[in-house]
Amino acid sequence: MTKTKSRAEANRLTDMRPMLLTGFLLSAALVLTACSGERRSERVAFDGQFFRASSSKVDRQRDQFEITVSPVSASLEGAREAGRYEAIRYCITQFGSSDISWIEGPDAEDGTLRTNGDRLLLRGTCTPA
Repeated sequence: MTKTKSRAEANRLTDMRPMLLTGFLLSAALVLTACSGERRSERVAFDGQFFRASSSKVDRQRDQFEITVSPVSASLEGAREAGRYEAIRYCITQFGSSDISWIEGPDAEDGTLRTNGDRLLLRGTCTPA
């Protein structure tokens, strides 16, 4: 009977391998995604609010960019500064310079700023030296 029990236990462990491997892989993926995110302590607040800002190149031209900032309803002034900050980050990353020539910039008058829903849209061109 001892041999029968040993074989049954070995078969049970063999049957659990896929489940254990899946659990390990899911745990590893969770740890990696948690480590790759931006830390809350590294986020920058503008006018006391946190904004989501993203940058993208325009028409495949790296020097021209568009910035999207939301939610603009939290603070227009904060959204402007968050957009300026994101634009500077973009130009420094792409060209090593923070010089920007604005097409639709954060210094425009309130009524002339371009918005789409609760998002502020800014456009400019990086002007490296």
